Amino acid sequence: MYTVTRNTKYDFSGQSYSTSYPNLHKYPATMIPQIGIEIFKELKINKGNLLDPYCGSGSSFVVGLERGLKVMYGYDINPLAILISRAKFTKVSFKKLKLLYEEIQNRLFELRFNDDKLNDIESPNFYNIKFWFSEKVLKQLSIIKYYIDKIDDKNLRRLFYVAFSETTRESSYTRNGEFKLYRMKEEDMKRFNPDVYNIYLDKLRKAITSYEKYYYPLLNNSKIIIDFRHFPKSQNYFDIVLTSPPYGDSKTTVAYGQFSLFSNEWFGIKDARKIDQLLMGGKTKKTIYQKGLIVDYIKKIEKSSPKRALEVSSFYEDLESSINDVSISVKPGGKIIYIIGNRTVKDVNLPTDQFIAEKFEKNNFKHLVTYERALGNKAMPSLNSPTNVTGIKRSTMTKEYIIVCEKAKTSKSLQVSEKPIKPYSSKIQTNSNYRSDPF
Repeated sequence: MYTVTRNTKYDFSGQSYSTSYPNLHKYPATMIPQIGIEIFKELKINKGNLLDPYCGSGSSFVVGLERGLKVMYGYDINPLAILISRAKFTKVSFKKLKLLYEEIQNRLFELRFNDDKLNDIESPNFYNIKFWFSEKVLKQLSIIKYYIDKIDDKNLRRLFYVAFSETTRESSYTRNGEFKLYRMKEEDMKRFNPDVYNIYLDKLRKAITSYEKYYYPLLNNSKIIIDFRHFPKSQNYFDIVLTSPPYGDSKTTVAYGQFSLFSNEWFGIKDARKIDQLLMGGKTKKTIYQKGLIVDYIKKIEKSSPKRALEVSSFYEDLESSINDVSISVKPGGKIIYIIGNRTVKDVNLPTDQFIAEKFEKNNFKHLVTYERALGNKAMPSLNSPTNVTGIKRSTMTKEYIIVCEKAKTSKSLQVSEKPIKPYSSKIQTNSNYRSDPF
């Protein structure tokens, strides 16, 4: 087993993501940038090419910008994550942004008193839409999106989409404070009458303010490529990998797909309901995982639930495959920093931190350190039901692990790439469910 060192420096007790960098949009299980900034300082990282293969809403890019890195690449299969990251880390004209804000504010102010003249605007017709939205809300959301779609500059349009995404969730019949989709009680729905236009303008104002104050000042002479797909390996290109991968399959751990569903459907994403299936562990394998230290833990799960053992096996197979691709893509002497939580399945605590260190060592890396930190600032469910017996709950993870490994300077791989990877190369295909980049 790999040594784990408790390090209170990385607890950041009482702090959250928004302590230093307010997010433009809520997103589940977001890594707080403070962790990455501190570990970069400890490792004296202030230059090089950075990769985040599961970039989510972009915490790693904050770290890279704070530490002076100029070239960063991020990948995610969730379109909403790509929208949020691109909105935060693309420099736009503030003059145009303010003019567009004033224009849409004036239009919506006029419509508060009479929006009947826009009755011909069609609402989307995705599955079960009227189960989640009232007719009035559907109409008003459709009008807002109609005006956003008219913005020609896609870089500016993203900021307006981000606010719209948050508004769809808040205007729906979804219960507050949930990542998964749970409908309000009937009596609550009868009292629910959201002021959609005002909610949107409030979200938009906050997003623009946060972008202007916290992100815009960092976006000088930096190249940040954020791509909508699984990470395509690239021979020996990256100096540093900073990431927080999923802690388990999305269906049973953090429900990225459900959280993003309304937004992705409103944006016309094909197969938006299949996001969870496309993420790591989304497709259950037919055989139990049989390699390395994790095997004994999966066998314990298998005794109580063969089905859950297969689901867990699927996640670790996908994680191993991803680690193999990342390993190839790191230069000799380069470092990986993975931030992970060890989830519990059927009362078996799975040492994913050990699994990650083991797989990187098998890919010509040396494990340098694993720090344990108290997990008190990541938005995740506080309780779950590991036995699936009604009323029996367990606390979810309370610790997180920072794993640092370094690639051997004498690599068995090919020579260092002289050219950057081309994320939009025709040789690298996007997932077949997403035939075009929506943002």
